[in-house]
Amino acid sequence: MTRLDSKIPEGPLAQKWSNYKSKQNLVNPANKRKIDIIVVGTGLAGGAAAASLGELGFNVKNFCIQDSPRRAHSIAAQGGINATKNYPNDGDTVYRLFYDTIKGGDYRAREANVYRLAEVSSNIIDQCVAQGVPFAREYSGLLDNRSFGGALVSRTFYARGQTGQQLLLGAYGALSKEIKKGTVKMYTRSEMLDLVIIDGKARGIITRNVVTGELERHFAHAVVIATGGYGNVFFLSTLAMNSNGTAAWTAYKKGAFFANPSMVQIHPTCIPVHGDYQSKLTLMSESLRNDGRIWVPKNKEDAEKIRKGELKPNDIAEENRDYYLERRYPAFGNLVPRDVASRAAKERCDAGYGVGSGLAVYLDFKESIGRLGKDVIEARYGNLFQMYEKIVDDNPYETPMMIYPAIHYNMGGIWVDYELQTTIPNLFAAGEANFSDHGANRLGASALMQGLSDGYFVLPYTLQNCLSEEIRVPRMSNDLPEFVEAENNVRERLEGLLSIKGTKTVDHFHKRLGKIMWEHVGMGRNEEGLKKAIEQIKELRQEFHKDVRIPGDMTGVNTELEKAVRVSDFLELGELMARDALNRNESCGGHFREEYRTEEGEAMRNDDEYKYVAAWEFSGDDKEPVMHKEPLVFENIEVKQRDYK
Repeated sequence: MTRLDSKIPEGPLAQKWSNYKSKQNLVNPANKRKIDIIVVGTGLAGGAAAASLGELGFNVKNFCIQDSPRRAHSIAAQGGINATKNYPNDGDTVYRLFYDTIKGGDYRAREANVYRLAEVSSNIIDQCVAQGVPFAREYSGLLDNRSFGGALVSRTFYARGQTGQQLLLGAYGALSKEIKKGTVKMYTRSEMLDLVIIDGKARGIITRNVVTGELERHFAHAVVIATGGYGNVFFLSTLAMNSNGTAAWTAYKKGAFFANPSMVQIHPTCIPVHGDYQSKLTLMSESLRNDGRIWVPKNKEDAEKIRKGELKPNDIAEENRDYYLERRYPAFGNLVPRDVASRAAKERCDAGYGVGSGLAVYLDFKESIGRLGKDVIEARYGNLFQMYEKIVDDNPYETPMMIYPAIHYNMGGIWVDYELQTTIPNLFAAGEANFSDHGANRLGASALMQGLSDGYFVLPYTLQNCLSEEIRVPRMSNDLPEFVEAENNVRERLEGLLSIKGTKTVDHFHKRLGKIMWEHVGMGRNEEGLKKAIEQIKELRQEFHKDVRIPGDMTGVNTELEKAVRVSDFLELGELMARDALNRNESCGGHFREEYRTEEGEAMRNDDEYKYVAAWEFSGDDKEPVMHKEPLVFENIEVKQRDYK
């Protein structure tokens, strides 16, 4: 048996999940009380998993960095959540959502996992409605839907521009009930810094209380990592500043394979960078592309005058505007997938047609306001328009928004099998922390779908299948040598960082890393740039460990120490991302190698050589990682060049 056993069930695609559930092992109610589960993360995946496992009767320990589970970054998701209810009666089916997701991911995702995601999507909506999530409704009383990129149907359920917040509050309510019952114990302001493995199985974690600085040991029969993505390796991204890859990277260094690390999503609809002292970017929801039209001036002279402040966007006559997505992709128009829209914006700006600083395009609502009325647009997107005006000091009802692509989501992550179990037994990964459902590009409104699918409907089954073998395993003392060693390793690492006493701040190194990543491992990649990035990151990492200065000590609150740990991990993860991108001599989804493009400038895959998941194995500090391949087999769809024209 190969080390990469995906454990895909037998049978036809549409029956695999049913077959799995009917044959899996279960844990009876009395034995569930004997089993401890750690869930790291309280976003949609982690919060839903902790609540569901607690309701089943397991003892759950749930950890989050923030002071409340409600502050998890899932709260920032704006546009909506996909599901195949087909309320608009426009032809949606489970198969169509499955197909759109596989195609949107440029045929680099595992069929069985994606079909299961599509299959359980409708259950998510029922669950959330029962929790009281205030989805938008149409006049008849049915839940309303809107369109998102990469689909020809309207399947996205939403709550204005705050869908993630409302879904997270639903999960938080379910979680709070279990905390009150005592089945879930919540650990806030705690950060996972190491994984404890005993006899080859994940048996606990080491955390640091970021208020007291105390290191703590926690045992469990199984561990679930649901800590989101690692986009902050680029420094500027749409992620919260606290979002980081340390838990996932810790698992990687303990033996969990890391899959497709280079597959990072560039979101086309972000507020452009406005200065050198900016710490994060703000996302404008993809849902805006339902009613907003994207354009740049047709004439370079007009673009230059706009950049100089001599013209305003409303001065450009309709016939002198280039609605380039509608021109290039007439079938999908402004609702092409994110990777396609992002590259098209970059191409226009690189050609000299950009506005603002030159790295921006317009998102214009004039036509929709004239057709529907300002009150309709305000009802759909009011809070997003408000947010834009506060940041940019411009009224988007009257003047087109300026947008530009930015780092957003990670399709890559910890490798998991069909059960969401990693290559370390009893260690699971859920939501954005794993790689499993989105291939090389995530469709909009599918992140919330995956997080809740994993938490509410997948892990409650697959974890039981694993834990049925653990009912005779007693709770272990956290004084065992493996726990002591792991804690000592964490302490030595923290003390080592504090002892450097260099001259430069953590942010100094993080910004430099982000610049390398954006320039060479960002929207456009090539062999020369990727090789340069690998060498530059190695040099930067050496400099970091010689010259970083972290004030304070391990006791009490020390945000610089927290950041130092994460940036230290990013300096290793960034190199792996560049190495993975260098290895994949093709363009697919968000991974765009400039050497591999069609005559029209679109991504050109190489299915003969690269139709696989690249799963990287840690082989030691300063040693090259080992790459394993999981072949991708497509039995139910035709693999072909993506076409949104």
